[in-house]
Amino acid sequence: MSYRPSRLLTLLVSSVFALGSVVPVAPAFAADAAPTASAKQATGKVYSQQELDELLAPIALHPDALLAQILMGSTYPLDVVEAARWRKANPKLEGKALEDELAKQAWDPSVKSLATFPSVLDMMSEKIDWTQKLGDAFLGQQKAVMETVQKLRTKAQQAGSLSTTKEQTVSTANEGGTTIIKIEQADPQVVYVPTYNPAVVYGTWWYAAPPPYYYYPPGYVPGAALFSFTVGVAVGGALWGNCNWGHNDINIDVDRYNQVNHFDKNNVNNIKNGTWEHNTDRRRGVPYQSQGAQNKFGGAQAQNNQARDEFRGRAEAGRQDLGQQGFDRNAAGNRPSAGNRASGGAAVDNRAAGMDRSSTQPRASTSDRSSSSAFGGVNSGARANDYSSRGSSSRAGMSSSARSSGGARAGGGGGRRR
Repeated sequence: MSYRPSRLLTLLVSSVFALGSVVPVAPAFAADAAPTASAKQATGKVYSQQELDELLAPIALHPDALLAQILMGSTYPLDVVEAARWRKANPKLEGKALEDELAKQAWDPSVKSLATFPSVLDMMSEKIDWTQKLGDAFLGQQKAVMETVQKLRTKAQQAGSLSTTKEQTVSTANEGGTTIIKIEQADPQVVYVPTYNPAVVYGTWWYAAPPPYYYYPPGYVPGAALFSFTVGVAVGGALWGNCNWGHNDINIDVDRYNQVNHFDKNNVNNIKNGTWEHNTDRRRGVPYQSQGAQNKFGGAQAQNNQARDEFRGRAEAGRQDLGQQGFDRNAAGNRPSAGNRASGGAAVDNRAAGMDRSSTQPRASTSDRSSSSAFGGVNSGARANDYSSRGSSSRAGMSSSARSSGGARAGGGGGRRR
């Protein structure tokens, strides 16, 4: 389904992103002087380790599969905003009915999958500046993002906040020569989204300012528990990605993905050899702010934008050409006369050459009327347009006698028509 207000929404979201780059959200995110557009495109943003810790603290303890979907979806912030609004307007859709309705939407599949988890989608939409930064960090500093998640999990485990429960299973494994912490659903078909304060769950926060980003879903009672879960959500076909810690990227279960997203022909390039890839077309004009994201995808986005602008220019020129052709067709006075139409003749009746009826001057002569010129003997361009406009009122309804009397008026200086 195509949303007509989407262009306005693009401008609004882009404005939020632009403001987010110059307005500090917290002391830790105080912005430097804004660079020029050319310098910004050349340098972009490189997130420090402190910024990565702050960005990832709210989601580092989510199950691996859900975390993968959040990271992918965050790279399409405009889709996130639209999907969150749509989900709020359709809160009762569940299961197969939800999948069927999502199939009609044009969002990236990673964002569609998040519609199964309303609390997560709401968080990403309401904290849209965080979402955009998270997505740009993941695109531009992917290895650092994945390593930061593992660092945060280690701190939470050491603080006693992360362990196996009836909702999730926490385990360690060796991937890529490094010991990593995995978080999986206790029941593969049900996901419990964790809720916690990132300034507390990792132990004493190791920076002067606490993390600026956290989100409590509706109904949560602050202070009720250090670490809690939302109501379990049936997964269905929503989760088809997972964290590949050994290679610091996102693995895709291709069979599961195709089972749910086979209808989405616009996103077939999101997967390459079972690994997720970002689709610049789905970015929908939202600029890349980080240096790495600009280096990887900024050129393709610029080409897409240029191609779109060129297409719009050609389309506009085509509409103008069509409009001019329509004018020419209406202005042309070389149409068969009533007499010739009746007799099957091919003579040309130059109706536009007929004199203005409001004029006291005589009408054009018969020879002028049969001329092949569109405007007969009219020499003035301005008068030609005026005559063309008046000549477009067909005199097909006039009787032969009326035409004869018109000839008489040509000889005797007809009076003004009222």
